[in-house]
Amino acid sequence: MGKSAADEKILSYNDVVLRRSDLDILSGPYYLNDRIIEFYFSLLSSSHPSEDILLVPPSIAFWITNCPDVDGLKDFLEPLKLPDKNLVIFPVNNNDDVSLPEGGSHWSLLAYYRSANIFVHHDSNQQMSKRHAMKLFKSVVGYNGGPSSTSNDKYQECIDTPQQVNGYDCGLYVTATARTICSWYESSENKDGTDMWFSSLKEQVTPSVVGEMRKEILGLIKDLMAKQ
Repeated sequence: MGKSAADEKILSYNDVVLRRSDLDILSGPYYLNDRIIEFYFSLLSSSHPSEDILLVPPSIAFWITNCPDVDGLKDFLEPLKLPDKNLVIFPVNNNDDVSLPEGGSHWSLLAYYRSANIFVHHDSNQQMSKRHAMKLFKSVVGYNGGPSSTSNDKYQECIDTPQQVNGYDCGLYVTATARTICSWYESSENKDGTDMWFSSLKEQVTPSVVGEMRKEILGLIKDLMAKQ
């Protein structure tokens, strides 16, 4: 496929623009890019419109992690209204080069649950991105509770996170994990911090479910394309 064909815009959904090359990624066993994860997070946000939930786009999460200006970061975070959210989900990328767009080779997920005062890192490849998740946690934790509060939030590595069985489905594990956590949050009657989503992940995020997600996301995009 030529460059112009690959760059062809095929869908605008909320603030996300997908291109022809994104369909190719979903059609084969390839590593998901920022756009596909952002699209799915935007779709989840529409499906779970609670003001308590925030799904952060990959580019925003990456900038929070790597922002060199503390004062600038405060202004950048303000529109996200983090102190008003009970559940915040961040995609984590292991790209260390801020000058390299869509760099990195692995995705994981950092979930913040205010009711339990905890950030939980879910990595489908043996804590490969632990350092990057911790960096994101340290960047954002001080802005979580408002200007005059002292944060008591903790960081936890979830060692029981479902593990990928190949080298390219990490992004799909992020989308599947995000979907499961959002569904758990909306269906759970116990949101006071004594119950968490870990058992739901074990039951619902399996290699077969994750494998089907590639087809599912592709089908969702094609359905939306047909309605344009």
